[in-house]
Amino acid sequence: MAPPDYEAKKGRKRSDYGYHQVHQTRWFDNDMYAHLNNTVYTALFDTIANAYLIQHCGMNPFSVNNPENSNGQPSTLPVGADQIGLIVSSHADFFASVAFPDTLEVGLRVAKLGSSSVTWEIGIFRQGEEDVKMVGTYTHVFVLRETMRAGKGGMEERVRRGLQKLVGGPAAKL
Repeated sequence: MAPPDYEAKKGRKRSDYGYHQVHQTRWFDNDMYAHLNNTVYTALFDTIANAYLIQHCGMNPFSVNNPENSNGQPSTLPVGADQIGLIVSSHADFFASVAFPDTLEVGLRVAKLGSSSVTWEIGIFRQGEEDVKMVGTYTHVFVLRETMRAGKGGMEERVRRGLQKLVGGPAAKL
């Protein structure tokens, strides 16, 4: 039996997502059944969510509040965060197959924003097509980098402000 939100997800369009990236599939992304391997979907989830966190929420996973890069030069990335996001759950609903040499458009929105967590929704589209091929969700819980435990105040305010722009989808296209 399909989950209650299955039909709603199956009806998603690119316009339902406020942040997008284009990804070219690669030959080795295919599995033995000639479609995109499940691990590739997971990598696409991680790529778009972390790109958004870096570009729009001020998170720099490569630095602990260090404004310099490894060469001692000023970094072009945001200053590091005291928190990191740990994935605590993930799910995927598949509606149609994609494979190499497809070019994919990946859409991102915030399905739920908690005090210390975000549940992302990711839509996978074949470039130039409106019908969604796969919708995935996963949840990040933000914890203190040093202790790997939740902080008292929930997620950092700059992260929350960035995430609020994607709550519900298309309202704040970036």
